[in-house]
Amino acid sequence: MAFLHVIGAFLKGLWHALDGLRKVLHLVLLLVLFGILFAATRSSLPFIPGSAALVLSPQGMIVEELSGDPLERALLESAGEGRPETRRQDLIDVIAAAAEDERIKALVLDLGGLQGAGLPTLESIGVAIDTFRESGKPVLAWGGYYDQRQYYLAARADEVYLDPYGTVIIEGYGYFRQYLKGAADKLGVDVHLFKVGTHKTAPETFTRKDMSPEDREEARVWLAALWDGWKTAVGAARDVAPERLQAYADGAAEGVAAVGGDLAQYALGSGLVDGLRTWEQFEERVAEDSGTDTDEHSFRSVDWRSYLTVVRSEAALHRTPDHNVGVIVASGDILDGEQPRGTVGGDTLAGLLRDARYDDTIDAVVLRIDSPGGSMFAAEQIRREVDALRKAGKPVVASMADIAASGGYLIAAPADRILAAPTTITGSIGVYMVFPTLETTLAKIGITSDGIGTTDLSGAGRIDRDLNPELASILQSSVEHAYRQFISQVAQYRQRPFDEIDSIGQGKVWSGADAKAAGLIDDFGDMDEAIDEAARLGSLPEDHGVVWIAPSLTWREMLALRIRSAAAGAFGWLGLELSLPSIPLMERIAPELRRLAAMTHAGRPLYWCPCRVD
Repeated sequence: MAFLHVIGAFLKGLWHALDGLRKVLHLVLLLVLFGILFAATRSSLPFIPGSAALVLSPQGMIVEELSGDPLERALLESAGEGRPETRRQDLIDVIAAAAEDERIKALVLDLGGLQGAGLPTLESIGVAIDTFRESGKPVLAWGGYYDQRQYYLAARADEVYLDPYGTVIIEGYGYFRQYLKGAADKLGVDVHLFKVGTHKTAPETFTRKDMSPEDREEARVWLAALWDGWKTAVGAARDVAPERLQAYADGAAEGVAAVGGDLAQYALGSGLVDGLRTWEQFEERVAEDSGTDTDEHSFRSVDWRSYLTVVRSEAALHRTPDHNVGVIVASGDILDGEQPRGTVGGDTLAGLLRDARYDDTIDAVVLRIDSPGGSMFAAEQIRREVDALRKAGKPVVASMADIAASGGYLIAAPADRILAAPTTITGSIGVYMVFPTLETTLAKIGITSDGIGTTDLSGAGRIDRDLNPELASILQSSVEHAYRQFISQVAQYRQRPFDEIDSIGQGKVWSGADAKAAGLIDDFGDMDEAIDEAARLGSLPEDHGVVWIAPSLTWREMLALRIRSAAAGAFGWLGLELSLPSIPLMERIAPELRRLAAMTHAGRPLYWCPCRVD
């Protein structure tokens, strides 16, 4: 009995201890949340020293529009979770403002957190960096490691430094996809495909085990265009022949061996960097221009996000002009209905275009597109609204970013002018539909389906039965009709014969340079050129404004935008770093399955292109 009494007392004490710990942790969490809210609701602006370097340190993917719900994104990022993103226009705005700001003495590129961006996106940021250099202020880059995208921007710097133990990785562009037919066969999933377009390769993920000859043929062309564009731009920035950059990648094994395996020395000897320095040594170099922060024992600096707050606050003080170019962003897969940021909702984007049509202060519109397409129905909704804008006398300029393909091209087609970068991925004018059935899967565990109906189509849409032949005929006819509509609309807007557009359609993917030669776009140009063109077409005065048209923020979302920066500081003070393990293979496959689930509706064809690159 005494023994049991001791055990009971021990367990009781342990329970009280754990309960006490729980209360302490709850209290700490509440203090953190109150601290975040207090910091977020303060109205003071960050202090900008009289002499400082602006540190540009983009995190995650560089995108046209931040995805998801702002509050959810802010809390996830503050906890070290979620997928970090950086808005392209934010980077360009702070660089442009810093070029004119006498307090900013230098621009520091700290690119280690940059995880991805398309070549047109990188080019637009590179142009902003070039403009900063023209102000006479130095641009300095340092990296412990540069991947190909990071180095593209670093190459624009006056001085590029690499850690003595670092490396510059250049591997060219690749287009690789996971093919799920083998898994579907093992699971007994029957995937039925309906498509039009000899080169419409989007559904091959589900119907093949390897790349088709058509996909390989066209990918070779547009990958070469991207790679040549990268080499030309980097070579010009570093005064290095493109052939040397090719040799750096192709001859890496031999070159690295020749310098005893010293990767940093290989990059230095190849002319890719100007010197090898530790971060501390680099700080001393920056301090020569910006001055020294004695409290931090580093160069005097301002973070770009803090500086963005100042830039946005100054812009808010200016009165909106009576005549404006409206900018509307279509970024992500095109899906039906209302959708959050980072995807293109048919209802959502159509509503924004309609708002611009009835807004008397908007005289012209730029539709910025970064989308591989998606739902035919949603794309058609958007196309109609772009068409309505033009008919209302408000010119529209489509500005293509990294990708504007399939449905992404359809929503650009009605525009008065279409501008893209030479390395934009576009075209993919084709249609497909995937209809999976599970009768084989279910039969493996003894489940079968039987019954009767009142028509030949009764129960035809059930996935537990073999595909009904009449339904299959209907779906194929529907896809063929959708393709004819797609070609007819493009032919009408581009003022070209049906057969000519059909020949350059067929699901073929084009680089911006080839698309211009084929007549699918009008000219090369980035966002600034698109805004200028829209102002010209709309006969706007020189003092016109530019208004970004987006869904109105709720109080919850506005609070989230302020929580974002405050939360990072609060969690940093606590030393918390929360993250979830990831499985790289599943990170690639899961988005494909989610995309299929989001876009697939029985009887609805898709305008979608799987043409993103690694």
